[in-house]
Amino acid sequence: MTRRSLAVTAAVITSIVCALSLGNVLYLYIGLLLCAVLLYGFASCLWARRTAFCHQALSSVSVARGDEAHLNVQAGHRCPLPVAPPKGVFLFNGEASECLFPPAPFCVHERRLSLNACHVGQYLAGLKFLEIQDTFGLFRMRLTNREAGGMLTVLPRPFDIEKPRVTTGDDGSAPLARTQEDYNAPEDVRAYQPGDAMKRIHWKLSSRKRELLVRRFESPAPPDTLILLDCDTPVGGDHLTDGKECLRDALCETAVSVARMQMADGSPVRLPIYGVRANEFSSDSAASLKLLQEMLASQPFGGGEIFARVLDLELRRMRRTGATVIITTRLDAQIVEGVSHIRRMGPSARLYLVTYTPDAKEYQPYVTRLQHHLVEVCYVTPA
Repeated sequence: MTRRSLAVTAAVITSIVCALSLGNVLYLYIGLLLCAVLLYGFASCLWARRTAFCHQALSSVSVARGDEAHLNVQAGHRCPLPVAPPKGVFLFNGEASECLFPPAPFCVHERRLSLNACHVGQYLAGLKFLEIQDTFGLFRMRLTNREAGGMLTVLPRPFDIEKPRVTTGDDGSAPLARTQEDYNAPEDVRAYQPGDAMKRIHWKLSSRKRELLVRRFESPAPPDTLILLDCDTPVGGDHLTDGKECLRDALCETAVSVARMQMADGSPVRLPIYGVRANEFSSDSAASLKLLQEMLASQPFGGGEIFARVLDLELRRMRRTGATVIITTRLDAQIVEGVSHIRRMGPSARLYLVTYTPDAKEYQPYVTRLQHHLVEVCYVTPA
């Protein structure tokens, strides 16, 4: 029941009391008319509620940040009595929105609801309930949607970024095969070519075959690019409505951009995730980029290992690492010390500081120390 139905009920009681006390039949007719209105409203609302139906489906399970997804909702009822337009209430990103369906009976009405994918993450999207109301607004009933809403994954959108510099002499891209060969692992032999070193000639086999044959060795794998992402709660953005979400978007999109740039030419990339959902991404194929996007979108970015400890834990991986990219929203003495240790282990290091205030004075001493250790410092300002 609604407030309007309570008012009508009070009017019915008043009319009957007036009719009995004053002996005027007109008040009785008014009371009976209002009773008929109440009965009609209740009957039409109940009938429409019992015959109502609704179905829903997401147009896509994943979209890039900034794009639009759509929730396709079908609803209707089979009540021949006139009722108010049914109202659907659907949820996305914890916020409720409403949409109206035509009241025509015995029809399937479809609505295509837009879902604005503003921030990276996984969000439940779906129709919560369908609200039925009679044409007088006296009664209101709800049909709860039994179909579970779909999970929409908003993926980080990569942007153009400068390719990280790999340590000189360890880039694995020398044009001549012999500069890539591991002399401790002979693999096969091949015909002699002008310019080959004499010590590589297989003399015994050459004498048997009566031609010069040269030992061929295995080519070492190219060095890895290690991406260290701060999966703790982002620092900053408290003065903005969605400041934390924008910082998280920038963290994820910077990591995806670095990985895309490296994997474009087949360079291996490793990205360990020390967040609440611990995981690790390792690939050298650009086709794996969507997997990385989904892994980052499912990460809640809160809790997990302290980032300064993550830098210490990853020191053991530096032997096969040619470049290290550190992405964080915080910069303090412990992080500076950890990054400096990584740089001293040999690989090149680049730090992306995601912040709204790149010119803050408290960052300058730390940036100076990093640059003193030949660490490249870049700033990323969230959109």
